[in-house]
Amino acid sequence: MDNGCHCSVHSDRHLNPILYNILSQMDNTSKPTQNNFDYNSIPHRCNCEMQRTVCLKRPLEVCQEASAVLVKTVHFMKNLPAFNQLPSNDQFSLLQSCWAPLFILGLAQEGVNFEVTDSPADSMLKKILLNRQESCEMEREQPTIAGVSKLKSCLKKFWSLDLSPKEYAYLKGTVIFNPDVRDLKAALFVEGLQQEAQHALRDVVQLLHPGDQERFTQILLTASMLQAITPSLITELFFRPVIGQADLLELLVDMLFCR
Repeated sequence: MDNGCHCSVHSDRHLNPILYNILSQMDNTSKPTQNNFDYNSIPHRCNCEMQRTVCLKRPLEVCQEASAVLVKTVHFMKNLPAFNQLPSNDQFSLLQSCWAPLFILGLAQEGVNFEVTDSPADSMLKKILLNRQESCEMEREQPTIAGVSKLKSCLKKFWSLDLSPKEYAYLKGTVIFNPDVRDLKAALFVEGLQQEAQHALRDVVQLLHPGDQERFTQILLTASMLQAITPSLITELFFRPVIGQADLLELLVDMLFCR
């Protein structure tokens, strides 16, 4: 039985039988087998392949690195005097909104690289015995090649910019103090803090790269890529193997408000 993806071929069935047979032969001879498929280096032409679920190749090492980045992320927020001046509800709302983008910036700053592979398929017996757990897992967004590709592209773009520690710090400030987060009691104060962070980022960019007139804009454009990467992807890829069924946001709240 052929389990390969034929979505592109099926879409061309109506052309004519001869062309369909040619396309089928080309698809069967040129497509690499699953065991030899390297998701980290080979471009993907098929939407079905892009939606295949994946997991970390080295979960022990990468999850440890990711956990260290997450701890630094929360400590960064916790040590900002302006953040601590905000009402507790605003702090929670901003944490919920920005922890994932901040974490990705941390991955970029720390140079954390990773590779993925196909998620292992469970046996039929395990699926039956763990039917309830399987249902819960299906409700969560599972890491896919498409999601991981967005994350890797974002990291590579930041690495190409080679930001300094100060540039990272002020960029994180612009991400944390987001006045567009809903139901903020101190929205105007948060907006002012974001503007201050942006001005500080512009100043340090001009100081470190006086001849590069486009760098500040490039940094902000690259930062906009962070919004395309969902917190669910980050949670399931880097932290689900560590925390199990626990709620990551609850753990972050405990870390942030623990004095």
